[in-house]
Amino acid sequence: MISWGMVKLFLIPMSWIYGWVVFIRNLLYDMKFFHSEEFEIPVISVGNITVGGTGKTPHTEYLIKLLKSNFRVSVLSRGYRRKSKGFRLVETTSDVMETGDEPLQIKRKFPGAVVSVCENRAIGINTLLNMENPPDVVVLDDAFQHRRINPGINIVLIDYNKPLKEDRLLPAGRLRESRYQLRRANIIIITKCPPEIKPITRRIMAKDVFLFPYQELFVTTMTYGSVYPVFPGAPLPDLFSDTRNRGILLVAGVASPEPVIQHVKKLSSEVETLIFPDHHNYTAEDIQGIIGKYEAMNTHDKIIVTTEKDIAKLVRFDELIEPIKPALYCLPVLVRFLDQEGKLFDKKIREYVGENKSNRELHFRKNRNKS
Repeated sequence: MISWGMVKLFLIPMSWIYGWVVFIRNLLYDMKFFHSEEFEIPVISVGNITVGGTGKTPHTEYLIKLLKSNFRVSVLSRGYRRKSKGFRLVETTSDVMETGDEPLQIKRKFPGAVVSVCENRAIGINTLLNMENPPDVVVLDDAFQHRRINPGINIVLIDYNKPLKEDRLLPAGRLRESRYQLRRANIIIITKCPPEIKPITRRIMAKDVFLFPYQELFVTTMTYGSVYPVFPGAPLPDLFSDTRNRGILLVAGVASPEPVIQHVKKLSSEVETLIFPDHHNYTAEDIQGIIGKYEAMNTHDKIIVTTEKDIAKLVRFDELIEPIKPALYCLPVLVRFLDQEGKLFDKKIREYVGENKSNRELHFRKNRNKS
């Protein structure tokens, strides 16, 4: 039988090779042998240096909420695990297999935002700028490693529960690139933190990420909103009743399911789970398994709770999920900055977008006057 130690002995040399390839690629960009394109439009990148969930989508949604009242906001993603290629605009009625689950989730939550997918973000931004009504700001989802673009603000997210100093490069660990590359970030956010962080813990976190004077460090925690019915007409459940005997089947395909599980267990004493891999593409067999487990639950009063990311793929099976539509509820994930830091973060983002939007408009006016 092969032990984990033997596997690590095989993976660590592969990590060294991977690390050298990534190092040389970054060096060629740093030395300008590879070109990074800059745009007159404000561009904000939200990314990470690890594989797995750090909360990119909730933080992207936070930016949309922050900016949508004053600016035309666009979100550009590669559309992870989509079956299509090239640039595509995401509509609320789009097929999740053509767009990816998270872009479709964002579009359905913020129908006024321009959401698009393109594996080449430079092509994607240029396409957006050539639209009849171009956006004022582009938010790039998961683009820290996409160095063809030099964004105005580079935001990197790090999971509090998975310190970088204890990690290794792929494939022996979760790191996409060395911790040293955090120097390219303008803002570093430690996500999924406990509700309170001591000053000494903050200093340790700043040291662990090699924080430079030109960088700012923020900390956020993940909170959950109230569950809501996926299909209109279903009643809002009283999940905080004294008896707490409502049965809940939690269905989730996320990178870090444990926080969601723990939260749902606070809502009911009768919780069962069906956990799938991150970005799982549900099948008809999966749907039948969900229905079977739901029907087998002994409690008469029961519901199914899932995430907003999973809903986009579950509702594709409209006829199959017909028996459980009244029982299907969604749990939204929200971001909260700690220690009132949200005001400082909000101010920085608004000022960057406002100033660069004004500069772009002034540039266009000068060009029109010359012509």
